[in-house]
Amino acid sequence: MSFPGEFLSEEQFTCSICLDVFTNPVSIPCGHSFCSSCITSYWEGQGKSCFCPLCKESFRKRPELHSNHTLKEITEQFKRMAETTMSAPRSAPADSPSNPFSAVKPGAQNRPVELPRGLLPEMRNRFQKTSSSEPLASHDADSLPPAKTPKRNFSVSGTGSNGPQCPRHGHSLELLCKTDQTCICITCAEREHYGHSVIEAKREMNIKKSQLRILEVELQGLITVRERKIEEIQTSLAEIQVNAEREKAGTVSMFAELMKAVEKSQAELLGVVEMGQQAAELRSQAFIRDLQTEISELRNRFSNINQLTQSQDHVFFFKTYPAYSSLPETKSWAEVALTPDPTAEAVLRNVTQMVEEVQEALRRLSAILWKVQEYAMDVTLDRDSAHPRLIITDDGKQVHCRDRYQTVPDTVERFDRVVCVLGRQGISSGCHYWEVVVGEKTDWDLGIASHSINRKGKLVANPANGFWFLSLRDKHEYVFRTEPSMPIVVHPKPQHVGVCVDYEKGQLSFYNADTKSLIFTFTDSFAETLYPFFSPCTNKSGKNEAPLIICPAYPANPSGQTEK
Repeated sequence: MSFPGEFLSEEQFTCSICLDVFTNPVSIPCGHSFCSSCITSYWEGQGKSCFCPLCKESFRKRPELHSNHTLKEITEQFKRMAETTMSAPRSAPADSPSNPFSAVKPGAQNRPVELPRGLLPEMRNRFQKTSSSEPLASHDADSLPPAKTPKRNFSVSGTGSNGPQCPRHGHSLELLCKTDQTCICITCAEREHYGHSVIEAKREMNIKKSQLRILEVELQGLITVRERKIEEIQTSLAEIQVNAEREKAGTVSMFAELMKAVEKSQAELLGVVEMGQQAAELRSQAFIRDLQTEISELRNRFSNINQLTQSQDHVFFFKTYPAYSSLPETKSWAEVALTPDPTAEAVLRNVTQMVEEVQEALRRLSAILWKVQEYAMDVTLDRDSAHPRLIITDDGKQVHCRDRYQTVPDTVERFDRVVCVLGRQGISSGCHYWEVVVGEKTDWDLGIASHSINRKGKLVANPANGFWFLSLRDKHEYVFRTEPSMPIVVHPKPQHVGVCVDYEKGQLSFYNADTKSLIFTFTDSFAETLYPFFSPCTNKSGKNEAPLIICPAYPANPSGQTEK
């Protein structure tokens, strides 16, 4: 049965991954077909999610492969015709009917190739569709017409061909041993690598290059996300700076009417705004610096992968490929944002109130700033939770770290790796305040911790794990422990630090008790009993040996306070 003017070419039956005629073709949900071994190898290393090499459609999990019976029948027919053509006399012209892939020249009377009856209509209807709904594993070979799948023969270019040569046998390194991940020659495959999984190197390189192109797209996406995050941080910083400048201008305008009686309050409030602005600038610089570092690393990796995909040296390719076959570990920036100081907006509002009634407003403002003393709590240290290197005084008010471990019971409550200790008094409601003398210590941690925190091994200190505390490192670096840590500008350096917890509002505030000024406030939600948290840190060869001292408490408000 002939079809004048309608011919099939080998390109129609070529796998887009290995660029060879299909072998055991299978289809995936998007409708495209590939060699079973090609698509399986292509998806190796992609994890749970996979991409179609042609249309780039993604699948959340690796789809089941379904044998494309019709495409397999047609492919086998062409392979048999190709074998017939290869066995024909060499004198036959290239455009003779014995060549199944030849095209009819204009005006020629050559008879086109005849295919089995009904094969071409069936191919037209089903060529681009998944012809089987059964998984590849359940394929019944008896349902196909009897045909012998031709065995793939690896060609050897010989010692005189271009490209790297096998140092042992002198043949071209045209094969890849997947077992050992090294390029070999045909003789190596028959001897040293006998029984290993061996394929053509060029074909496998095309598969791996397709995988690297997917990685290029993903890397570009990571770079784009980080560039947008930089823009977001810069925009937030600009808004904070504008708001800060507006508040400073309004504060100066209001205080101009108050004369000398309010000059001190003016300086204090301006300082609050400026500290918030400086803190935002420091945080933004830290975020941008980290993002730029990641972008630089990602760009370098992108450039290296791009060079690798352009390489035609498969020996160098497979030596280099493992180092670039997966995405690098990166930090998740989805939840990182530059937020303004929550106290900044209250400045201008308080100043406006003071203008209306100068003396009365100043007294009211002073009470607002330091009313925390009304909630003073008598805190003592819990010896059962103290790390074995910590020394606690008899009154439970002072703690410092020494070099040697003490012999103490290894209880469930005791910290065994980080030199810290909890207070005995628990907080489950109300507002509570205590002060700690930090003096000239170079390092310390102060704050609160949940009852259910992990006390063994290395601590991941952040609010998600039940830790809320302010840290000093190397004399001048103040940070609040979040993920990532939040830099805090503290000036002047406090000798006494006040800690205030408002359980219902979910607020933890730190004060410079010397100047009666706010250092920082963090807002969260509390669901279980909280305990004061202290760490004098290691003594650093005597440089940080001074103790943390809990100051004598004011009359306490016992509401919501429990004791272990």
